[in-house]
Amino acid sequence: MAHFYLDETLALAGAAAGDEVALTGPDARHAVTVARLRAGETVRVGDGAGTIALGRVLDATPDRVALVLETVDAHPEPPTRLTLVQALAKGDRDELAIQAATELGVDAIVPWQAARSVSIWKGPKADKGRARWQTIVREASKQAIRPRVPSVAPIATTRELVAQAGEVDVSVLVLEPTAPDRLSALTPSELGGTILLVVGPEGGVAPDELAALTTAGARPVRLGDTVLRTSTAGPAALSVLSTTLGRW
Repeated sequence: MAHFYLDETLALAGAAAGDEVALTGPDARHAVTVARLRAGETVRVGDGAGTIALGRVLDATPDRVALVLETVDAHPEPPTRLTLVQALAKGDRDELAIQAATELGVDAIVPWQAARSVSIWKGPKADKGRARWQTIVREASKQAIRPRVPSVAPIATTRELVAQAGEVDVSVLVLEPTAPDRLSALTPSELGGTILLVVGPEGGVAPDELAALTTAGARPVRLGDTVLRTSTAGPAALSVLSTTLGRW
């Protein structure tokens, strides 16, 4: 079977076996010119909004790949939404974090301009940075054959995170190596319908940020006795939460 192709313009919601759809855009060009997809072959396609289908190729050109659907699988949104609030970090460490987080099943990503972030997104750089993160997330979703592509929010400030910490049915968890509570000790009943997992930059979450978030209702938690890099802390914590919530 050929690769998984993602096309947000596909009308897969409500589709059924026997329906015909067309893959277009960059993924169609890749399918024909790189993967050499031809008529008669089968391929998995997704709309990024919860539906994955298996289709047989009727006709393939670099601009359009016509498919007849053989199976259509709709994937409902999980009852608890996992959001990674990833602080901007130097080099590509924040990008490594969101790539792995996407493959592991995160539902949304929020870039955070933390006090100790070396990288700074302002003006056009903020739009460019968000667009790059969206590209990374989309490619990671294809790699993992995910039915839903996580959203990437605009850059957030600490003040905005503090405001969310006080919202009903939102659990804000701040990764902090010195926290008394282990993340693995939490139970589903202690978590809200939306979980915001906050990961600091290389220097960690600043004391005043941690104090403001905690006062607003956030809960500091730790993974274990070791200190992880910002590129691995979020993905590791998401793995724990996925187990706790029964996703894995």
